[in-house]
Amino acid sequence: MKKLGVLFITLLVAAVMTACGGSESTGGQSGNGSGEAGFVGVSMPTKSLERWVHDGDNMVKELEDLDYKVVLQYAEDVVETQVSQIENMITQGVDVLVIAAIDGEALTNVLQMAADSDIPVIAYDRLIRGSEYVTYYATFDNFKVGVQQGTYLVEALDLDNQAGPFTIELFGGSPDDNNAYFFYDGAMSVIQPYIDEGKLVVKSGQMGMDKVATMNWSAANSQSRMDNLLSTYYTDEEVDAVLSPNDGLAIGIISALKNIGYSDLPVITGQDAELQSLKAIIAGDQSMTVFKDTRELAKKVVEMVSAVIEGEEAEVNDNETYDNGLKIVPAYLLEPIPVDSSNYNEVIIESGYYTEEQVK
Repeated sequence: MKKLGVLFITLLVAAVMTACGGSESTGGQSGNGSGEAGFVGVSMPTKSLERWVHDGDNMVKELEDLDYKVVLQYAEDVVETQVSQIENMITQGVDVLVIAAIDGEALTNVLQMAADSDIPVIAYDRLIRGSEYVTYYATFDNFKVGVQQGTYLVEALDLDNQAGPFTIELFGGSPDDNNAYFFYDGAMSVIQPYIDEGKLVVKSGQMGMDKVATMNWSAANSQSRMDNLLSTYYTDEEVDAVLSPNDGLAIGIISALKNIGYSDLPVITGQDAELQSLKAIIAGDQSMTVFKDTRELAKKVVEMVSAVIEGEEAEVNDNETYDNGLKIVPAYLLEPIPVDSSNYNEVIIESGYYTEEQVK
C-alpha cells in the first residue's frame, strides 16, 4: 500500500508539472530569462501558420533580453486548449498575460480568473471581445491592411483607365477573428465603388463576410471554395482577380487555379509575408502581400508589458477604434507595408526578415 501511495503521488506530481509546463502537442516552451524583471505568459494560437512562429520567437527574444522569465504556449487552434494553457499560466503566477486569441469571444471566464489574480492582459494582434479585463491591445492598422490590398487590385487592373468589366472573387478570414472584418471592410472600401460601377463583377454573387469567411484561416478551405467557384462560375471564362486576406488562403487559391490549368494567374492579394508566398510572388504566382513586421510588434508589446508591471500607462495611438463590446480598448497600431516583386528585396531582405537564400 505504501508503494502504491508513493506511486500515486509521483504520478500526480508529474501530471501537475506537465499541465503547468510546455508539451510537444501544444508547442509549449519556457524561456531562459532570469525573471528579475518579471514573469510573462504568452499564449499564441497555432504553429500551423508561419507568422505565429515568428511572433512567438520574437516575443521571447525581446522579453528575455530585458530579463523577463517567459512561458510561451501554442494551442493549435483549439479554444479549450488555449483556455487551459492560460489557466496554467495564471496558476504559475505570471505577472502579465499576452494573448493572441483563437476565438476573440471565448476567453471571458479565464480573463475573469486573471483579473481576480490582478494579472493585466494585453491582447496581441487579435482583439479579445466581451471582457472588461483587457488592459491594452497591440496590432497593426488592420483596416489599412485591407485598403492596401484593395488599392493594389485597383492599380493592377488599371480600373481608373480600363473599361472592363473584370471578374473578381472575394475571400474573407476566419469569422471568429475580429481582424478579419477590418481586413475585409478596408478592402471593400476601395473596390466596392468599382463593383457598383460594373467594372468589377463578382460572378458568384458571394459578398459579405457571412458568404466569404474562411473558418480557421484554413488554406484547405480556401482551396476547396476556389475549386467550387471555378467549376460553377468560370467554365467559359477566367477570373481576373481574387481578394485574399492572407498568404495561407492565397496559397490554397493558387493551388486550385493551377489544378485546373491556369498558367496566367489572376491578381491575387495576401498578407503576412510568409516565405512560401514570397517565393510565389517572385515566381509570378501571387501578386502581393502585406508585410507586418512582427519584430516591431514584439518590441511594442514588451514596452506595454514593462509599463503595466511598473504600474505606468503604456503608449497608445488609438483610443477610439477597438470596441470589444464592453470597453474601448486602448491600442497601439503599427504600419503595414505592401510588398510585391518590385520592393520585396528592399522591405524584406534588406531589413533582415529573411535572407536572399531563403526566398529563392
